Amino acid sequence: PYSTEFDNILVVGPIAGKTHQELIFPVVSPDPEKSSDVKYLSYPFYAGGNRGRGQVYPTGEKSNVNVFGATQAGQVTEISTSEKGESNVVIINSDGTKTSQIVPAGLSLVVKQGDVVKAE
Repeated sequence: PYSTEFDNILVVGPIAGKTHQELIFPVVSPDPEKSSDVKYLSYPFYAGGNRGRGQVYPTGEKSNVNVFGATQAGQVTEISTSEKGESNVVIINSDGTKTSQIVPAGLSLVVKQGDVVKAE
């Protein structure tokens, strides 16, 4: 359990996402045939998982998984890498306005030159 106060909250992780696409939580309940005074009730059970690079929320809210998004919508016209390993991504919008965005070293870009992006 997540805490002694809230026994219906379970936190798992960090785990490798490629090998853990599904998580199965066994639920143990008393056998009513062995004990007739068993009372069943239902209450919500919350589970969240950390798949290594960032928190994955059950509600689908953004977290630090998506570190950087485009500052303006448009087409990626240029991607260059500095000596420090930073990437400079240039986006031009439909009005012809150019925006340059620096992505720190160590992060992988998921866009390439010519891609059309939406603003975050």
